[in-house]
Amino acid sequence: MQCEAGLLSVTGTASEPAKAGISVADIAAGMYAYSGILTALYQRERTGQGTSLDVAMLDALGEWMSQPFYYCVYGGQPARRTGARHTTIAPYGPYRTADGEVFIGVQNDREWAVLCQQILGRPDLIDDPRFRANPGRVAHDDELTTIIEDRLRDIPAQEVESSLDQAGIACAQLRSPQQFAAHPQLAARNRWREMGSPGGPIQALLPPVGIDGYEPAMGAVPALGQHTEAIRAELGLTERG
Repeated sequence: MQCEAGLLSVTGTASEPAKAGISVADIAAGMYAYSGILTALYQRERTGQGTSLDVAMLDALGEWMSQPFYYCVYGGQPARRTGARHTTIAPYGPYRTADGEVFIGVQNDREWAVLCQQILGRPDLIDDPRFRANPGRVAHDDELTTIIEDRLRDIPAQEVESSLDQAGIACAQLRSPQQFAAHPQLAARNRWREMGSPGGPIQALLPPVGIDGYEPAMGAVPALGQHTEAIRAELGLTERG
């Protein structure tokens, strides 16, 4: 489905396409079904009329592909795969530091000037003809990457991230799943709950949306077949077959 929606045409590197690392088509369709059900319930509450829903994975991913679709079809631009870099913004992507990579996203010329002055220590780059405006920075991204990484190569990633935060420039550390699990924001916001499973206790994240006054039910993961008989009885299936 990612192929059919054109997602692989814009995901991956220039030499090789890549699918998303999670099941985006399934998740997208499920979330649109969820919002559609809520809309239908609200409509029924207001009008007393029920309705039916139709959700396709292709349509769900098509909605998510709107930016590259309009950019390519009506902007006359070919689809580009640029890895973790941005196709139309620079500097925007992961940059090597002393002990890892930090993702930097410069959104405008004002932030570019701040990056040059406060992070790179190169105010001369602000008006460099190659980098003065975003189209030039995109065209000379390889040169720009070398300049940035030469400056950051001896600085720890955490220190780089802190400096970027203070400068007001969007940034992030490139974390592994294990590092995400240890993310300080999840701990600070008390997002983990312990729940049972057939293999023993596990830590699970709360649902993304929190509602004041309600604690989500976080029941144990059932064992294989644990509820089979109860479900069969509820459905009136008293005999196997």
